[in-house]
Amino acid sequence: MKKPTHKELLDAGVHFGHLKSKWNPKMQPYIFAERKGIHIIDVNRTQEGMERAALALKQLAKSGRKIMFVATKKQAREIVSKAAQSVNMPYVTDRWLGGMMTNFSTIRRSVKKMQNIEKILADGSLTSVTKKERLTLSREKEKLNRVLGGIADLNRLPSALFIVDISHEHLALAEADKLGMKTYAMVDTNSDPNLVDFAIPANDDASKSIELITNFVTEAIKEGLAERNAAKKAEKQQEEA
Repeated sequence: MKKPTHKELLDAGVHFGHLKSKWNPKMQPYIFAERKGIHIIDVNRTQEGMERAALALKQLAKSGRKIMFVATKKQAREIVSKAAQSVNMPYVTDRWLGGMMTNFSTIRRSVKKMQNIEKILADGSLTSVTKKERLTLSREKEKLNRVLGGIADLNRLPSALFIVDISHEHLALAEADKLGMKTYAMVDTNSDPNLVDFAIPANDDASKSIELITNFVTEAIKEGLAERNAAKKAEKQQEEA
């Protein structure tokens, strides 16, 4: 897990906060300066936050628990979905459905419905389905897949959430808080860092900033998963011996 340098953080624009008029006073400890009415985030504090979050996420992955990635902002969707898929973790990048976790059983029913539609469409022997019905089913499947595709394989609630922009994803954050889940997030100067367990002070609007930080925590998760697999393998060899 290679820690990004100050130059890499600055090149990605991690340090650019919001206008001073939009700031949240609770971000004061993470602000380095103000330039032309814009707050500049202290990248030393960003590095600290990244390391703390990465180590904790690595341990979660090593213990076999699921981490859900949440980022519904346009500039973050593709970055976050790719990162989550690379470590086989659930993700929400289209929109957050109310009750996605607090009413998990209902969401699971919607996922099953989506999977049933997929089976119907994949079954070439079905002649009872008309072209019009098939088109309607295809559209419904696409709609459900857009919203629920990232959690299709999730059979139980995740243990933690990694969020890009807690102000934008306030519904997800509220549900995680209600269920007592650990939260890891990129927090910009317009948000309250105390609302999450592991805050990473950073620009949560620029795609380069989002990519750099998301990829860093994903690498930590990969390391945790690799260590888990190595431990399982060693255990199996010991049993065989």
